[in-house]
Formats: sequence, C-alpha cells, structure tokens
Amino acid sequence: MNNRLKVLIVDDSAFFRRRIAEMLEEEQAIEVVGVAENGHEAVEQNRLLRPDVITMDVEMPVMDGITAVKTIMAEQPTPILMFSSLTQEGARATFEALDAGALDFLPKQFYSAEGRKAAAEVLIKRVLAIGQRHGKSQQRVHAGVIKRSEPKAESTTRAGAYKLVAIGASTGGPVAVQKLLSSLPAGFELPILVVVHMPGSFTTAYAERLNMQCSIAIKEARDGDRLEAGQAYVAPGGYQVILERQNQEVVIREVVIRIVEGDGRISYRPSVDVSFGSAARLFTDKVLAIVLTGMGADGKQAAKLLKEGGSTVWSQDEESCVVYGMPQSIEKAGLSDRVLPLDDIGPALSKVV
Repeated sequence: MNNRLKVLIVDDSAFFRRRIAEMLEEEQAIEVVGVAENGHEAVEQNRLLRPDVITMDVEMPVMDGITAVKTIMAEQPTPILMFSSLTQEGARATFEALDAGALDFLPKQFYSAEGRKAAAEVLIKRVLAIGQRHGKSQQRVHAGVIKRSEPKAESTTRAGAYKLVAIGASTGGPVAVQKLLSSLPAGFELPILVVVHMPGSFTTAYAERLNMQCSIAIKEARDGDRLEAGQAYVAPGGYQVILERQNQEVVIREVVIRIVEGDGRISYRPSVDVSFGSAARLFTDKVLAIVLTGMGADGKQAAKLLKEGGSTVWSQDEESCVVYGMPQSIEKAGLSDRVLPLDDIGPALSKVV
C-alpha cells in the first residue's frame, strides 16, 4: 500500500515546477502526483488526483493563486503551501491567500538563498509538516496527544499583575496570530510583542494588515520604540528584537525595543528565544508568554527562563495547530501553565489582563 504523501505542484514557470519536483522527490515519503500551470488547472487536478498537499504560486495567468485557493477550499479543502515573490505586493497577496485558507507560505527565493541542499530540507520539512497535520485531522488519529490542561491556580489569580504579553509562532503563525489579536478589545491594556518567523519583506505588510483588521494598534517594531500600553509590536524579519530598560525601574514607558543583527549561530531571525529571553530578564515574573503553532522548538529555552522568574506561559493545543512543534516542546518540558485551542486564547487573555 502506498502511504506516501501526494503533492500537486502549481506554477506557471516550467523551471520552478521542475525545481520543486526535484527537491520533493528526494524524500521517499513524498510522491509528486501532478503539476499544473495555472489556478484553473490546479482546481481540476485537485478534483482528479486528490493530493494531500498543494504547492501554489500566487501570480499565474487564467486563474491566480488566491482565486484557486478560495475555489479549492470551497470544493475540496486541501492543505496548500503558497509561493510568492519577496516584494510588498507579493507579501500582501500571500496574506490574502492565507486568509482564503492556505496554511503556510515560502518565498520563491528560498532555494537560491539557502543553497540547494538546505533549501530542499526546508521545503520537504514544510510539506511533510502540513501534510501530516492534515492526515491526522482527517483520520482523527490522536494517539499520544497531550490533553488540554486546566489553568493552574497561579495563572488565574494574577489578573493585573502582568506588564507584557509576548507571542511567538512559526509555521501557521501568521494566521494564528491574526486570529488571536483580532479577538482582543480596543481597550486592551498591555503592550504586546509578536515574534513570527517571517522574511523581512513580509513583516511590514503583515503589521499593516493586522493594524487594519484588529481593534488594537499594531505596528512593525522599530529600533528605539518605547513600549506603549495597548500597542502590539511585530518583530521585523531578518533581525533580532530585544527589550532594554532606560533606568533601574521597569516602567513600561521606559522600556525600549532594540533591533539588532544578532548572532549568526542562531537559526531564526527573529528568534522567539532571543526576544522572550530579553523579556524574562527585564520583567522577571510579569510576562504572559504565549507559544503558538510552529515547527521546531524555538521559545523553549526562553520559556524555561520565564518560568524560573515566575512568569506565565501558555501554549496552543495540538488540534488547532498547523504544526504542533513549538507548543509541544513547551508542554512536554512541563513549562506550559495552560494548553488552549487557538479560538480560546484571545478571550482567556482578555479575561486575565
């Protein structure tokens, strides 16, 4: 029986279709079952081939990627990984595709920036992650799933004790963060630091989009920004974000955001560990940190620092994650005070704050 993950590749460039197919076919667990040159062909091939995952270009003739995603999600929902150019227009179109139902994205330039071998690893891991997540959901296989935890007494009696909310995410993060922030009321009282693994050219458009969609104010963080109550700051892609105090007393208005190049040995820019770690050192027991969907374990080390200082850590539950890597690492290490489905995090956050 063939248990390989079936992938449909959609792109109007024959070169890119061939390049993606070659990379994916290096993985024995993946089978490329078809290709399509535009969105219309993608819809037809999805009906015929019933792939487990679709890789989809944003800009195509006949039918563009966004329209194709909407049609596929209405007819026969399938996990979709978008590819887009590293431009402001490409970023905006990608976020429209995510709104339409795509699960994640990669910039088309990933294969030239990473090198052949590293690029193939990135692509394969991303496709397997969203494909396997979909398979579990479809088959309702939840063996070994960590059950949702009830809030500990400490996390429900500290209302008003926090000075900062810190949110970290990776794969599936842009949509998850949008859902969380859009559920917060206009009068939300704390500053929020948002760290999502994303290219630099995307975070500006992402922050602008969130600011239009949410009741709270949202901006891309800039070096020298002072934390303001009720303001969310999106860490810019390609850099590390750390928090510094301007004097001995940790007053919100005296805390400044610093944007730095960071250590080349750290894989992620921005890194949840780096930003959360600076918050742990600055605010000790006054941080409410939330780890959302994502591959890997970025955030785990900083969560340990936060817990040691007396701060609170929440994590997203497996069923609502696109990829249960980052939240799982937090929960398995015993660092999560609450494990919550995505739709419950915003209301719970508003209640506690």
